Amino acid sequence: MSSKNLLRAAAATAVLGLAVAGCTSSGGGGGESPSATGASNEAPQIDAGALTADFSAMKQLTDLAAQGEGLIGVLLPDTTTSTRYVQYDAPYLKQAFEAAGLSDDQFKIDNANGSASTMQTQAEADINAGASVLLVDPLDPGSGAAIESKARDAGVAVIDYDRLVTGGPEDRYYVSFDNVAVGKMIGDGLVQCLTDWNVSDPNILVMDGDPTDNNATLFAQGYNGVLDPKFEDGTYTKVGEPAGTWDPQQAATTFQQQLTAHPDTNAAITPNDDNANAVISVLKGNGVGPKTFPTTGQDASLPGLQNILTGFQCGTVYKPIYLEAQAAAALALYLRAGVDPPSSLVNSTTKDTELNADIKSVYTTPIWVTAENMNDTVVKDKAVTVEDLCAGAVAQACKDAGIG
Repeated sequence: MSSKNLLRAAAATAVLGLAVAGCTSSGGGGGESPSATGASNEAPQIDAGALTADFSAMKQLTDLAAQGEGLIGVLLPDTTTSTRYVQYDAPYLKQAFEAAGLSDDQFKIDNANGSASTMQTQAEADINAGASVLLVDPLDPGSGAAIESKARDAGVAVIDYDRLVTGGPEDRYYVSFDNVAVGKMIGDGLVQCLTDWNVSDPNILVMDGDPTDNNATLFAQGYNGVLDPKFEDGTYTKVGEPAGTWDPQQAATTFQQQLTAHPDTNAAITPNDDNANAVISVLKGNGVGPKTFPTTGQDASLPGLQNILTGFQCGTVYKPIYLEAQAAAALALYLRAGVDPPSSLVNSTTKDTELNADIKSVYTTPIWVTAENMNDTVVKDKAVTVEDLCAGAVAQACKDAGIG
């Protein structure tokens, strides 16, 4: 281990019992700016908008990877709020790091399995192992801020991955999709679906994600921006907006309660595929047929895609996670090498409402997927195999959509 990393490890040991709010995106101990290295002008200019499914851009970062020091630790939240973390994020992040030339002892990817204390332990292990960068996808902002605090005190750079850690340090970075735009796609998708499925007098239940997740707030901002004017002018009726959740079982219970209280409900904004699947299970149990009761989603999960093909879900927001994973890995490599990332990569800012500050951000581009473009998006990208997608009762629907 280099002397720099020995100092990091020693600092980490000294602060394991502390919990303060702060971190740096500098990639070096003591809060030194990456630009102090003077190396940024020689670094490759990776463009967040030019990343591709073959991971070729990561191969441009091999010299940068060789220049850097220390472990890159990745902390993923769970396996239940979305299947994506196991199915997509972990393998894509691994592929991105390896494409840039890192060996498997230079990065580490952990999943906290829904436990904030487990994620804290994983973070401490990474810091003690000489981490120079942590990618943190927190279970909640408070536990995420505590992790970032310990990392900052140990001289470790921090990247908020997919979820913003509100109240975190002002000089951190954030990698995600434009989540307000994701929400707008969900809202626009429902509007189109209400027309396509000939739903008259729409009575819409608005189901949100977990309010402790800042992404859920941003999704709601997007779809409410589409729907609120229609509620206000009487085009649609909003029957309710119960407390949000990412737990599918809770979503099913909430939906059944709302449906009992408002039996005229004939559409629902559902903020991800897993919650939509829970709602659809209730609808099927009640004998509701296809293209009758619109639901929405995101994540392009296998159940979500199959629900779209069989006519129980209007569409899903496909967030090509191979783009997000590459963008996060590239940013981590710049920070690990002590080099300022280019503006072609860090292409936006995100408002941290708790700090009232703009956080430097990397945004990649989402896509609204329906049966009409599924073959040219998720299938083409091999985000799902035809064999899995078109199994069993979905086979005919795949043929009808030109898949297979």
